[in-house]
Amino acid sequence: MTRVLVGIPWRHQPHRVYAHDLTVQRYEELLPDATVLDFDTEHEQFCLAGARNLAVRFGERVRADVIVLADADTLPEREPLLAAIEGAAHSSVVHLPYTEYRSLRRDGTDQFLVGVPLQECSHLVVDGACSGVYVTTPATWGAHGGQDERFRGWSPEDAAWMAAHTTLLGDPVRHSGRVYALHHDSPPKTGPDHEAGYALVYRYHQAQGDLAAMRRLIAEAETCNKSTSATGG
Repeated sequence: MTRVLVGIPWRHQPHRVYAHDLTVQRYEELLPDATVLDFDTEHEQFCLAGARNLAVRFGERVRADVIVLADADTLPEREPLLAAIEGAAHSSVVHLPYTEYRSLRRDGTDQFLVGVPLQECSHLVVDGACSGVYVTTPATWGAHGGQDERFRGWSPEDAAWMAAHTTLLGDPVRHSGRVYALHHDSPPKTGPDHEAGYALVYRYHQAQGDLAAMRRLIAEAETCNKSTSATGG
């Protein structure tokens, strides 16, 4: 049987607790044999990329076959999730358990909370989304450098990840289905961290398709990633 770890990047914020708890409940229902754990790093500001990397390192230590990196506000569907787990276990690319990313926003989330089925809730389709749920092995995650922990706050670490993955490994595999992002307050898209994040993702976009340039950029990220200590669980 495939040993699965569901790693949820999580730092407590009162307005997001409900979404986190629903996410945990969803994975416990869909994957009753999996281990579901929260992960956080010691970065002063929450680092989503760092928490994801930490979950993969932990999964490797406990010999998980597949790690599901599950944002604490995003609910997958059963069949594409199971297909992604099966596929990731036997391939060298990351699998995404969706072809359609639905942001429920406040109105759709309110509908879901009073019992409307997810697929019937009001939503906005986010074209080109590549975040929310990743399904990978430790070897695959390491093969393209994981995610860059220099991103902080509301940052485009997912777009940088996609540029690195497509350059070094090819396109991720998508499985037909949907994920549903619940509404919650988000950090402001302003300030030095926001500006630094977009300057950094620009470098990833410039390096996309250029193996040597991307490897240099990932080497920079790995140096930064290794310099930060972290705990999880």
